[in-house]
Amino acid sequence: MSKPHYDLEHHVKKATGIGDPQCFKGEAGKAKFKVGDKVKVRDISDLFYTRTPMYTRGLEATVVRLVYETPPAEDEAWDNTENVEWMYSVLFKQKDLWPEYSDTFSSDTLETEIPEHGLEPA
Repeated sequence: MSKPHYDLEHHVKKATGIGDPQCFKGEAGKAKFKVGDKVKVRDISDLFYTRTPMYTRGLEATVVRLVYETPPAEDEAWDNTENVEWMYSVLFKQKDLWPEYSDTFSSDTLETEIPEHGLEPA
């Protein structure tokens, strides 16, 4: 039986005793965005897999936290762990996500994590 072209054991060994995504700490470089930045969610392909919720595409949000460093999910699914990036926690107004959302609750928000490549400056 032939061995796959990727080495899944490499990722497992790297994460053993540390965890995933903790094993990628310090590999993403300088964050593109900082807390308080206004960002827009890019409408990028989700052909294989993505961590970016469809209902957030094209909308503006505010960065509230740099969460952790990790490869993009669509890369990691294929064991490509070389391109590590930041994950951001971003805050949306519920009314922006759901136009029919009641004005009675206009201060309601939703917070979710989105990868750096899924965001652009607003």
